[in-house]
Amino acid sequence: MTAVTTPGAQSAGTRSEGTPSPAGRPPESGNATSGPYSDLRIVPARHPGRWVATAGVAVLLAMVVSSLLTNDRWEWDVVAQYLTWPSILSGAWATIRLTAAASVVGFALGTVLALMRLSRSPLLVGVSWAYTWVFRSVPLLLQLLLWYNLAYLYPHLSLGVPFGPEFLWFDTLGVVDKFGAAILGLGLSQAAYSAEIVRAGILSVDQGQQEAAASLGIPRRRQATRIVLPQAMRSIVPTAVNEVIGLLKGTSIVYVLAYGELFYIASVIYGRNGKVVPLLIVAAIWYLVLTTLITIVQYYVERHYAKGAVRTLPPTPLQRLRWSSAVTVARLTGRPVPPHVPPAFAARARVGVLTRTARTPGGPA
Repeated sequence: MTAVTTPGAQSAGTRSEGTPSPAGRPPESGNATSGPYSDLRIVPARHPGRWVATAGVAVLLAMVVSSLLTNDRWEWDVVAQYLTWPSILSGAWATIRLTAAASVVGFALGTVLALMRLSRSPLLVGVSWAYTWVFRSVPLLLQLLLWYNLAYLYPHLSLGVPFGPEFLWFDTLGVVDKFGAAILGLGLSQAAYSAEIVRAGILSVDQGQQEAAASLGIPRRRQATRIVLPQAMRSIVPTAVNEVIGLLKGTSIVYVLAYGELFYIASVIYGRNGKVVPLLIVAAIWYLVLTTLITIVQYYVERHYAKGAVRTLPPTPLQRLRWSSAVTVARLTGRPVPPHVPPAFAARARVGVLTRTARTPGGPA
């Protein structure tokens, strides 16, 4: 029986006579000319159910696209005309400002409320619980209207000593206008939900982390900022981003205050020209664009806080595209996969490739 030289052992010499080759091990190099296998092809697993489901979804998707393109009542020309209309752009910018300001107010106050709820002071715990209870119970529309009519209850706002002298004095209508009422309504309502999100994230961190940090003599503030919060952010970020997206869409309810956000501007325009559906589509497209941008930011924030939880960070969309392109080029040209491509992606280049090895007598089938 002649000796068999495997591709992985060529540098170390040939195998001795009578030493079998590793059973079931494919050649390690596509340039091998001899080995225990001949005309073997690496093929992917068969998934007929997946193909049937893909075909069904493709047919439904084609029907939807055909309906969108062939039905003239969608009036896509009107949609394209008003998509970048100056008043629509100003409404989109107003929606962005409302969302950003209300998110800052909501999560800043929500973090304070969460820390109050976790404190050992009965007064702080009671105040935090009562705030969350009230603002989660009252509908947002009702809160907006109450804040907008704050001047009826308090014509003037002042700062000073309770039951004592006043140091600063404000006219309520000059402070709480439409934008101020919208921020108060959205931000204070969001704070009640944010407090529970932050509290749940902090409680998700194992108690042993704080005990280990305390045993090392780390100050409590450093424990919170460098140990507890970075781990809690993995639980906080997904839910918090969902709240921000809900807040972005919830700004449309501010139309009751006649504030010029996106939905209000769209409703004013279609009230004048009668193009209801095209203007609603314009607003929907802008909401979709803004939500997509928030989702992209969420991906990178989650990836940042996953550094201490996973061994290998998930690839970014650009990395995935670059690696897939390198694998495709390698399969089409026969060139080796670049070394920067991870093994999980590089393995795809070998699927369906014909090996060039010669079968030996008596080798495995």
